[in-house]
Formats: sequence, structure tokens, C-alpha cells
Amino acid sequence: MSKHEDPAALAAEKQRLIREGELYRIKVVHAKALVAQALQPDALLHGAVDHAVGLAQARLGGLLQPGGLSGINFKSLMPYALTVGSFIARKRLIKPALALAVVAGAGVAWLFRRKSAPLQDE
Repeated sequence: MSKHEDPAALAAEKQRLIREGELYRIKVVHAKALVAQALQPDALLHGAVDHAVGLAQARLGGLLQPGGLSGINFKSLMPYALTVGSFIARKRLIKPALALAVVAGAGVAWLFRRKSAPLQDE
């Protein structure tokens, strides 16, 4: 007797095909739900931010090397510095940029002096 002639084998094969069809439909519904969730605005924004952060880390990750301030890779930093400098010059923001640099320098000097001050016991 072949498989097609046996009614029990035919019923088992039919049940197997029905279960496979149900599993396929469940997978399709699940995929539709995943796509609908991925198209929500907050999910799109989250994905875009993750992508931008990944690109920034890949692009700017080599600028700072271990070793503190002496480890700055000026060769990699120069194109960014030129772009920022060009933008400042084109928009005529030289005076505000200088004022910002002076304030930032004073803040850094204050932080370094504060760190290096000896602790006094009471």
C-alpha cells in the first residue's frame, strides 16, 4: 500500500499541511505587525538617532587616542577645524567665536586650578 491509498496517512498529511499553513499565516501577521511598529514616528526617530550616533562614532572615534590631550590626532581633526573656521568666517561670527573661546578657556583654567588645589583638612 502506498501513502496515498492509506486513509490514515492521507489524514496525517492533510493535518501536517494545515499546520504548516497556520504557521505561515502566523508568520505573515507577525511580520506585518513588526513593519507597522517600525513605521511609528518614535521608532523611526530612534532608528535615525541610532544611525547618526553610529556614524559619528565611526567617523570621529579615531580623533582622540589614549593618552589625554597629547593623544589628540590633529591630522584627523584638521578638516573639521577648517570647516568650522570657514563657517565662522563666512557668517561673520568671529567676535562671538573669540568671546566663546575666551570664556571656555577661562572655564578650563578654573577647572584645572580647582583640581590642582591641595585639599585642606578641617
